[in-house]
Amino acid sequence: MLKTDKFKNVLVLCAHTDDEFGCAGTIIKLIRSGSIVNYVAFSRCEESVPEGYPSDVLETECISAVSKMGLSKTNINIDRLKVRHFPSNRQKILEKLVRLNKDLKPDLVLLPCSKDIHQDHKTIYEEGIRAFKYSSILGYELPQNTFSFSHAAFVRLDDKIIDQKINCMSEYESQNFRGYANEEFIKSLARVRGVQCGVSFAEAFEAIRIVI
Repeated sequence: MLKTDKFKNVLVLCAHTDDEFGCAGTIIKLIRSGSIVNYVAFSRCEESVPEGYPSDVLETECISAVSKMGLSKTNINIDRLKVRHFPSNRQKILEKLVRLNKDLKPDLVLLPCSKDIHQDHKTIYEEGIRAFKYSSILGYELPQNTFSFSHAAFVRLDDKIIDQKINCMSEYESQNFRGYANEEFIKSLARVRGVQCGVSFAEAFEAIRIVI
């Protein structure tokens, strides 16, 4: 069981706006514990916006969601890479991650887990572990993109944090059609992970690297 108050500078890496579905509760808990949290998404997913919404809707929804978690807008960075084109932008992504490491010096990095099969998520994982090889690294789960998941680390969440996570992620109105973007799924998965570590609710992570 990880104690979130041990981490002072935290960096959350998301391939796409809304990937924080996998770790929003932990972000909230980290901020409540006094951590400085920076959030970076590499794409605002214009190509995946449903018909009837403006092209920048996911960026707007993301800023609203993570701001409600407690992040300052100065700590939110959203890039504009094209969805499913991350492998061809690998060097550009790595160079940005190296700059982030130099500027922020995070002691904890949250990024997609190693078993995530989406090509964009996989690229962020692979370049992330290169850029932050001296930081603690936890891989969050997005069940819609994994066949298996090695969850050896758990972050306990209380009822208030779960309710806040649901409230924050409800900002993604344009994604309501997705199976993971609803209260029932969020709470059910958190309850399963909680049962696995003996509490009511939790988020689970792949323990990629732990520096104590």
